[in-house]
Amino acid sequence: MPKISACIISFNEEKKIEDCLRSLQGIADEIIVVDSLSNDATCAIAKKYTTQIYEQKFLGHVEQKNLAVSKASHDWILSLDCDERLSEELKASILNVKNRLDDFDAYKMPRKTFYVYRWLNHCWYPDKKVRLFNKHKAHWGGVNPHDKVMVNSDKIKELNGDILHFSFDSISAHLQTLDKFTEIGAQEIIKRGQRVSLICPFTHAIWTFLRMYVFRLGFLDGFAGLVASVLSFVHVFVKYTKVIFHNRQQSQQKPQKQ
Repeated sequence: MPKISACIISFNEEKKIEDCLRSLQGIADEIIVVDSLSNDATCAIAKKYTTQIYEQKFLGHVEQKNLAVSKASHDWILSLDCDERLSEELKASILNVKNRLDDFDAYKMPRKTFYVYRWLNHCWYPDKKVRLFNKHKAHWGGVNPHDKVMVNSDKIKELNGDILHFSFDSISAHLQTLDKFTEIGAQEIIKRGQRVSLICPFTHAIWTFLRMYVFRLGFLDGFAGLVASVLSFVHVFVKYTKVIFHNRQQSQQKPQKQ
């Protein structure tokens, strides 16, 4: 039977990492934790579940997750974030296919988000993610901070059961993440040299809101669905606005012709 290495990256996740690691018991044959120099009890908690804890200054989401994969002893990787857990149904699905994992190159599963006080059944759902994959057939890619598993083939099977995502405990937590992730996203756009016009913040943000709240039926998620959709609008608007402001600051700093 193929063995599975669970790979986790962490930073100051003492409130959430234990539930994540506990959900891997009976599924993972080893657990790899790459920690970004936490200054809380994250590593102490992780030591209850694994001895394979590596400290590494944060390199970027994609880079950090690929580093964790490189530490794995087994070919099959199961990747979770600290604020995620395997549902009981998903555990059963993984165990059901574990002895024939090699029939496919990767497995994807839906992710359901708990937002402040309730589950979001529409806004960010089913949000299917590849999280179980053969490291010789796939790797972490995408654009920071929106990393994703890139599979070298179309041999991907969907599993039943959800990744349970405990994203934001409060609006304040969402706003703090929004500021951090918009900064990372803006820097990635700048690095790629992508052209951003004055209309981009509006068009991209409006489309994000309509996609979540209208087309994905986010309005059925009640007030939490409205707030999540509005803050997603703000996230995209701020990301592109930061790029525009950066470009204008750079142009103002250039010496003026005499």
